[in-house]
Amino acid sequence: MDWNKAIKEFNIYLSIERGLSKNTVEAYIRDLETLSVFCKKKPLKIKRKDIIQFINYLNEKKKSSSTQARILSSIKSFYNYLIFDNKIKDNPSIEIYSPKLEKKLPIVLSIEEVDKIINSIDLSLDNGERNRTIIECLYSCGLRVSELINLKISEINFSDEYIKVIGKGDKQRITPINKNLITYFKNYINKIRSKLKIDTKNSDYLFLNRRGKKISRVLVFNIVKEACKKSGLQKNISPHTFRHSFATHLVEGGADLRAVQEMLGHSNITTTEIYTHLDTKYLKEEMVNFHPRS
Repeated sequence: MDWNKAIKEFNIYLSIERGLSKNTVEAYIRDLETLSVFCKKKPLKIKRKDIIQFINYLNEKKKSSSTQARILSSIKSFYNYLIFDNKIKDNPSIEIYSPKLEKKLPIVLSIEEVDKIINSIDLSLDNGERNRTIIECLYSCGLRVSELINLKISEINFSDEYIKVIGKGDKQRITPINKNLITYFKNYINKIRSKLKIDTKNSDYLFLNRRGKKISRVLVFNIVKEACKKSGLQKNISPHTFRHSFATHLVEGGADLRAVQEMLGHSNITTTEIYTHLDTKYLKEEMVNFHPRS
């Protein structure tokens, strides 16, 4: 079995049998392709020493601990699949341990900074209304970029004020929307989107580019970068920063952690618990700034 066949079959297994999202499957495949280029051996001939050499190579290339851990996880999953498929008996990566990950708190915007970014968008420009709605949606709903670009008009319930979000692994969740965002949605749909020549395959997607097709992840990143630049903020901001800010502001406001988990679409509450650490950091800063003994 060569790498092309092995990766193709693994791709099918991940997509159909495990039901993983397209982005997750692509990440697995990229990691395995990197291994195949380095090792120059067929997948069934790979030994433990080969994988250790590969990890050492990643280390020499100064790949981050998180990148190394992700790649090793992909390799372990691949060889577990080969065992499951009766191609091999032992997993050559089973006793190779991931590097210890540094716990980094994500960058979070204040409410004032979010408002500053949104207010910096020039609504007189062709895509101003759309871009403002995109950033407000990222912040008000805590969406991932992949969820935002795949949001459909048919999934917006204007009367009951919620949207249906398709998250990781095609899991569905319901996210409330505020009246401000509802107004932005309606303005964009009625005043801007209605004037586009819309591609029939993309007719239900909410956010479209100038050609009437679904917007890309890259475009969303560019919209956020441009808005942050115009606002004058010096922070390294990405679309995911608004998701972090959404969750942090909910926790700071006293929201139940289980409710935040549900709104973010986290399968495990330990992922959501990072925002309690952010809240603690915020409280400490408040004490340092305002307590007379600090």
